[in-house]
Amino acid sequence: MAPMTQAPAVPPFDPNASHQQVPKLRPVRAFPAQTQEGQPLLGLADSRQVSDELVYFAPAVQHILPLMDGTRSLDAIAAEVGKGLTRGILEQIVAQLDHAGLLEGPGFQKRLEKMRRDFDGTVNLPPASSAGIMDQLLQQAIAAGEPAPESEADAAARGAAKLREAMDAWMETTLKNSPGGKFTSLPKAVAAPHLDYSRGWPNYGATWGRLKGLPAPDRVVILGTNHFGFSTGVCGCDKGFESPLGTCELDRGLVEALKKELGETDAGKLFENRYDHEREHSIELQVPWIQHAFGASPKVFAALVHDPAANEGESYDGKGLGFEPFVRALRAALSKVGGTTLIVASADLSHVGPAFGDQTKLAGDDKPASDFRNKVFAHDREMLGLFAQGKPDELLASMSWQQNPTRWCSLGNMLAAYHVTQPGTIEVLNYAAAIDPEGYTCVTSASVVMR
Repeated sequence: MAPMTQAPAVPPFDPNASHQQVPKLRPVRAFPAQTQEGQPLLGLADSRQVSDELVYFAPAVQHILPLMDGTRSLDAIAAEVGKGLTRGILEQIVAQLDHAGLLEGPGFQKRLEKMRRDFDGTVNLPPASSAGIMDQLLQQAIAAGEPAPESEADAAARGAAKLREAMDAWMETTLKNSPGGKFTSLPKAVAAPHLDYSRGWPNYGATWGRLKGLPAPDRVVILGTNHFGFSTGVCGCDKGFESPLGTCELDRGLVEALKKELGETDAGKLFENRYDHEREHSIELQVPWIQHAFGASPKVFAALVHDPAANEGESYDGKGLGFEPFVRALRAALSKVGGTTLIVASADLSHVGPAFGDQTKLAGDDKPASDFRNKVFAHDREMLGLFAQGKPDELLASMSWQQNPTRWCSLGNMLAAYHVTQPGTIEVLNYAAAIDPEGYTCVTSASVVMR
């Protein structure tokens, strides 16, 4: 059960470090891997994305990890696991986890403090996922025969042009195959996916293609999903966002109005974990589309909305900002600041397949796979139908009662967009499922307009 890794040399176990003597594993994401010889490994990554290091162990380590809860010594863990596990092997595993920032302790705290310093040291959040997509498009062009960039400035300019070209192509393809044309006026709200563009482009295109060419609103409020962060309720961002296409500055007037509506205590809750936005992609991936569709960079405000079905709208632990206070305050603040606003629900729907804990793959024509797909799609259609019919309370009750069986990840931001805008009509413009060739993962999404 000795640890296996491709990482640089790890400092030895420190017998004087109390957090190594009684280890507490931080939230981690496990994934399958293998050695160059094809031997299976278990990979671990930081669920909070504070650390970007990966570690690899023999699969048998899965019997050890649940016992690293901060209450057991190494000797107690070794005795409980048995099966030849020695303290020496445990010390190697603990040292490697600590070095990667996956244990609670001073090493992790230093990483967390640096991340927060970096966040506080910027006016606008720099691009991450969108920059990666731009780089990928540029590298594909170079592989197809285009010359390499002569400088960083050349790479940035050409990459931005490639991103715009790809967006135009996706918009054109989607609208050519969809009923209805472009919007003639700005709607109250829209929903678009936060999948990577290579999988989500049909619904990005269906939403933003219809908005392209309209006058830019005074602001865009982007409501996303908190995939990795510490916040247990609604999490606001006090910064604007950069993308390869420009910068959308923070709407400070809206933020101040929102704080006033919330009051000091709830405003503190809204921004307490603002650092969650540092690594969150569900907001950032909308920014290039906003800039390209409107030909401008309107001011923005972003918030990550928790699942209101999980605890009757309250934050998960009762300490964060709840759903209803946020919706009430945002609606009032928007009324106070005036001007035109577009609300964007950055929303993915179902997450199913073996990668998410299901037993059945989704690819293929065999009956189990076909039945599973049809069940997921039918559930999505039923839930989207309730939303389109203007029945948010029934949608929320159904999700709560069923305990969100297909793992919709963005119920919160969709319902928040609805309650803030109180639309008269809702239309589902497109629905799509992204399934990997092996059928391990399926993520569904929709393009929705609220008028």
